[in-house]
Amino acid sequence: MFPCRAPALSDFLDTPLPPPLPAAPAAPDWQPLPLRSAWLAAVSGAISGALLFGIVPGALWVLFELPARWWSVAALVVVGTLVGGMIGFRRQRRTRWRLDAHGLGLRRDLLWQQETRVPLSRVQHLDLRRGPIERNARLSTLVVHTAGSRFSAVTIGGLDSDDAERLRDTLAYQLDQDDDAL
Repeated sequence: MFPCRAPALSDFLDTPLPPPLPAAPAAPDWQPLPLRSAWLAAVSGAISGALLFGIVPGALWVLFELPARWWSVAALVVVGTLVGGMIGFRRQRRTRWRLDAHGLGLRRDLLWQQETRVPLSRVQHLDLRRGPIERNARLSTLVVHTAGSRFSAVTIGGLDSDDAERLRDTLAYQLDQDDDAL
């Protein structure tokens, strides 16, 4: 049988210490969309909510001649506006993006969580869109077209214009580097 003894400190003094592990590169944090994009999403959501939850049920309320029809229609429009605006605002505030060495990540969550990862090797080309309202608010929509069917694209709306241009240029540069390596 082997003798069992605990190692003494002298056993380790002659042994050189292993080199320290290199620090892991810090992964970039998830970046939120700017607050002004959430306000635009709230306005859009309020209009949609007013139409969907206010006007359509309100028209049915009037058509079927239910009691207190005009007050009810007004209440439905107000509630639809508030609910739609709140959902649009919160959805935009809970959208995050990040760009790291592996590709572009997009995280959306409100009731259902969705995380999209676009590896750099799948990016085909990039588009920037700016409508008149987005231009006025200094916002842009980045469209990342990926390999696959013609409907394979990831859209990030409400990005700050500077961030969108920087993302486009960085992804395009990395695409060019991958093409040169081939």
